[in-house]
Amino acid sequence: MGRARELTEVPLPPDRAFDLWTDLRRWPAFVDGFGHVSRADETWPEEGARVVWSSRPGGRGTVTERVLSSRHGEELSTEVLDDRMSGAQTVRLTPREDGGTDVSLELDYTLGAGGPLRGAVDLLFVRRALTDSLRRTLRRFATEAAEEAGLD
Repeated sequence: MGRARELTEVPLPPDRAFDLWTDLRRWPAFVDGFGHVSRADETWPEEGARVVWSSRPGGRGTVTERVLSSRHGEELSTEVLDDRMSGAQTVRLTPREDGGTDVSLELDYTLGAGGPLRGAVDLLFVRRALTDSLRRTLRRFATEAAEEAGLD
């Protein structure tokens, strides 16, 4: 099992940052590799709700996320499944003294294939690629949050 983790800060309070993070209409602007939503439960982002989305061509293919836990303004944890891996992704929102939010994005994952070299492939290639993807997502999310806060 591997882990990728990244951090950023945004100029929104945690409840507004959570609302932005869970707004599926906004995902094209910040989720790395995101193409479009195929299906989403009406109860998203409540516990147990699912969203199925497709990546851009050449990406992850079809991705299914099921909410494991949802605490508005604090944390959203989803089970993530695609053709190459499964795992749990958690975004944590921590209030800052300046009224903004520290945002932590973590992905604990297991690769679906790779044989005896899976560990080496993960360490040398996959973990770095996933960390870079989380970094791009959070960078874009911070840009969206700044626009939302009227700071652009």
